[in-house]
Amino acid sequence: MTTKNLISLNEFCDTHSIEFSFINSLNDFGLIEVITVKRQVFIKQEELPKLEQILLFNKELDINLEGVEVIIRLLERVHHIQNEMTTLKNRLRLYEISHNHEDDTCRYD
Repeated sequence: MTTKNLISLNEFCDTHSIEFSFINSLNDFGLIEVITVKRQVFIKQEELPKLEQILLFNKELDINLEGVEVIIRLLERVHHIQNEMTTLKNRLRLYEISHNHEDDTCRYD
């Protein structure tokens, strides 16, 4: 596996002054996915904003991991619901356009 789109967790921990055990806890809670390549541990680049958000909740706001887990799960649900609403709005818009078009074609002037 290539490490091109992966971020070294050792470097991340050094940069952010956190213990690697914190990363292991996040992985145990299922909040991040850790990838091991040739005995080095990484996360996917896409997960970096989430990891930084978790750090903010935990370190800056002093929220324990159980609380962070609840917050992250709720944010994921909100994001999913927002995507679902966008999809439904688009479908409704298509229906309305289609319905309006049918009304226009059915008129006998």
